[in-house]
Amino acid sequence: MLIIGIAGGTGSGKTTVVNKIIKSLPAGEVAVLPQDSYYKDSSHIPPEERSKINFDEPAAIEWSLLVEHLHQLKDGKTIAMPTYSYLTCTRQAETVEVEPRDVVIVEGILVLTDPVLRDMLDVKVFVDADADDRLIRVIARDCVERGRTPMTVINRYQEVLKPMHSMYIEPSKRTADLIVPQGGNNTVAINLLTDYIEARLRKARLNKA
Repeated sequence: MLIIGIAGGTGSGKTTVVNKIIKSLPAGEVAVLPQDSYYKDSSHIPPEERSKINFDEPAAIEWSLLVEHLHQLKDGKTIAMPTYSYLTCTRQAETVEVEPRDVVIVEGILVLTDPVLRDMLDVKVFVDADADDRLIRVIARDCVERGRTPMTVINRYQEVLKPMHSMYIEPSKRTADLIVPQGGNNTVAINLLTDYIEARLRKARLNKA
């Protein structure tokens, strides 16, 4: 099993990179664990207080569960991945069954900040993008998918996203094996990454034969 961590700032194009990797490999060969699925449950906090929670710092993630699930997948076990609602800021009762695959991608802004998780990654990728481009994508996404107003998104960007990016996400870039500039538009870097993944998989299959 090849475990790949894909990190980068909010709106940098991580999901685009992940999707292009999945499309380049045979169907059913990749499992994806989004970091956002492992946000700590906030259902015990009054709804009016949940909006004040900082979801862009490492403390917001239940890293121990994510690491445990990776160990289970490596052991050939199927996991019940949690789901999270951005509208209510709570973990949902529903889970998603994820089976072991040859490639497991862990994707999220903070993936390279946790040392235990980082040590489990065979390949560490940081998707980089211009701050203005990221802000535009965040505004478009949050207004459509998360029911926020443009001004709410901009205020949150200035008060939370930007300082958290500087404090946690940008420094984690130094731990990456591969930096992908220009986000999901960098076809050359994505092709190099997928070629490397395919080469690793071929080598693993030969070793098993």
